[in-house]
Amino acid sequence: MEAVDRKTVSTIRALCADTVEKANSGHPGLPLGSAAAAYILWGKVMKHSGTHRKWVNRDRFILSGGHGSSLLYSLLHLYNYGLTIEDLRQFRQLDSLTPGHPEYGHTVGVEATTGPLGAGMAMATGMAMAQAHLAAIFNRPGYPVFDSFTYVLGGDGCLMEGISSEAFSLAGTLKLEKLIVLYDSNNISIEGSTDIAFREDVQGRMKAFGFDTFTVEDGDDLDEILSAINQARVSQKPAFIEVKTRIGKGCPAKEGKASAHGEPLGEENVRELKRTLGLDEDRTFAIDEEVYLNTAKQQERSEVIYKIWKDMFDDYLVTYSEMKKLWKQYFEVDYNKVLENDVEFWKFENKPESTRNLSGTAMNRIKELFPNFMGGSADLAPSTKTYLNKVGDFSAENYRGRNLHYGVREQAMTGIGNGIMLYGGLKTFVSTFFVFSDYVKPMARLSALMNLPLIYVLTHDSIGVGEDGPTHEPVEQLTMLRAMPNFNVFRPCDAQETNAGWYLAMTSKTTPTALVLSRQNLPQIKGSSREALKGGYVIDECEGTPEIIIIASGSEVTLAVEAKKRIRGKAIRVVSMPSMDIFKQQSREYRESILPPGIEKR
Repeated sequence: MEAVDRKTVSTIRALCADTVEKANSGHPGLPLGSAAAAYILWGKVMKHSGTHRKWVNRDRFILSGGHGSSLLYSLLHLYNYGLTIEDLRQFRQLDSLTPGHPEYGHTVGVEATTGPLGAGMAMATGMAMAQAHLAAIFNRPGYPVFDSFTYVLGGDGCLMEGISSEAFSLAGTLKLEKLIVLYDSNNISIEGSTDIAFREDVQGRMKAFGFDTFTVEDGDDLDEILSAINQARVSQKPAFIEVKTRIGKGCPAKEGKASAHGEPLGEENVRELKRTLGLDEDRTFAIDEEVYLNTAKQQERSEVIYKIWKDMFDDYLVTYSEMKKLWKQYFEVDYNKVLENDVEFWKFENKPESTRNLSGTAMNRIKELFPNFMGGSADLAPSTKTYLNKVGDFSAENYRGRNLHYGVREQAMTGIGNGIMLYGGLKTFVSTFFVFSDYVKPMARLSALMNLPLIYVLTHDSIGVGEDGPTHEPVEQLTMLRAMPNFNVFRPCDAQETNAGWYLAMTSKTTPTALVLSRQNLPQIKGSSREALKGGYVIDECEGTPEIIIIASGSEVTLAVEAKKRIRGKAIRVVSMPSMDIFKQQSREYRESILPPGIEKR
């Protein structure tokens, strides 16, 4: 490596230290330790473009240790993603583009919202699965339309969290060769040495999962880092690179200590860091022209790579002209237009049936309309009725398959689902029993925060699973999910409402949807209609002005209608409320027409 490479790494370290110090809040330890590895990735290896930021075949970089966000923001500044020095000065401030943890959709170049440790590992696995599937669908000999890598950087905390083990076990099973994990191995956590709680053979675990493993003994040796990444890139398995680093690298008073993790270094220590790095200690947020020229030159390499790909893709669409239509079905699809007037989608039989069965029917109609529709369950497809017929199973032997088998891994399943959605081009769902939404909730929060319309198929609702006992009876779960901002919960009562729920889930652009479905058979209700698309509507009206309104959802709507029949001498309106979230989005006039404010007996 040249002197300018080492100077760029030093500049990144100083920039991260200044960013945290200015905010008087943050985590300098990971950025100082991992600066060299991150620089090699962004400057020497990854194909990415600050000019073509949404390039579909770009390499993805996920900072799973999201607390080290100052490192990512420094890279986004240096590589022309639109972050300014002033943005870095506003680190961790309200409404800034540089929040404490990276936020997808808020800061250009951030590929995923990473806060909970390990979540980035699962989302990176999902991105690698999406790449493998799209490559199997679109690539042709001599036309590698999709050949991007997904790189994820995390530390000891990410590997302690169970979600990473769940995800990596599946990644190894699927032989996701475009997934490369960089492990910032510094043997330090917040409470001190990792020896107090974490002594396992991490590489042995990763080998057991099915990864190729590599070691970088000196996390500051740029050539050694580059060599390891290049070896990982030609592996036919997912790769795990342990990069042995020193937390707080370059700061004599903090290097190798737990205190470097989550607090500013202190003004004098920042000055000492810069002296150690050979930089001017009196300058803050300082970047020499030589460094800017270096990263700009590296971006020229990326621009050449992009142009080669773009020329290839243009030729591909000429050579394989039939793929133009398919490409539009993946990347330019209008779900509203296709579903709204599709007669077959809205069909149902007038017989009692569980909403999980009705959902399964709807899903198999949807899969015929949208070739980019895929998903799976946590080893429960026969019970949740989420198997897509005649489209194959996604596996190491068949990446074209559209049925994903997650195994009994609910939390990683949801993180992976987020990753698939983040990659682009695919519409996916995850599924488990409703009571086990407790396992998916942390990653469902990230779906909501990232405005990802991931679909959750949650079955075996309510008391219909009584014989399994209290461990399998969802009681508080409905309230928990309904309390989550930007998360639509839809609990249908029959076939018409189930189809409406799927319509809303498929057409949602910025909000995830949970379809909460019954195990037991439910009758088709006479007054059920597409008004369910408004979240709440009158399903059984009375004569004249109602005295009482009974509001119900899901399997209780039938009970409400039957209860009305037994109460004599009262004018009773029954309202089906499959989604309080959707109902609250309607106009005030509509809401008051369904629930008149003067009628308090509800």
